[in-house]
Amino acid sequence: MQSTQLAQMAGDQLLNSEQLAAIAKALAHPARIQIIQLLLARQSCIGCEITDEVGLAQSTVSEHLRILKAAGIVTGALERPRVCYSLNATSLMPLAVLLNTVFAQDSEDQLKGSICCVPASEPHITIPRGVQSS
Repeated sequence: MQSTQLAQMAGDQLLNSEQLAAIAKALAHPARIQIIQLLLARQSCIGCEITDEVGLAQSTVSEHLRILKAAGIVTGALERPRVCYSLNATSLMPLAVLLNTVFAQDSEDQLKGSICCVPASEPHITIPRGVQSS
């Protein structure tokens, strides 16, 4: 797909910056990523299965699920006496469009040679003065 098509999709599908940041923030924890991977593998899970697989306390898993639900990434349906969770992949589309746009522009060398700076081939870490490196 050409970057112009991706840019068009980005304009059509990207949420505003705050909503996109909320999605990214909801994903920004290893346990939440593990929950998403579990839901990808199983299509849906009962809450206690998630707790067993993730290996965290039930209350901690519930908090992670609450955050994922608030971002719209996970849905929960009450199946008495438990809750069955599933992944709402469409909620991740704005993030996918943003990342695909970045990758498409990078593959077409549109991100290289910026006027303000040239991307380094390797990450560069600056150590502040007075701090010794190990």
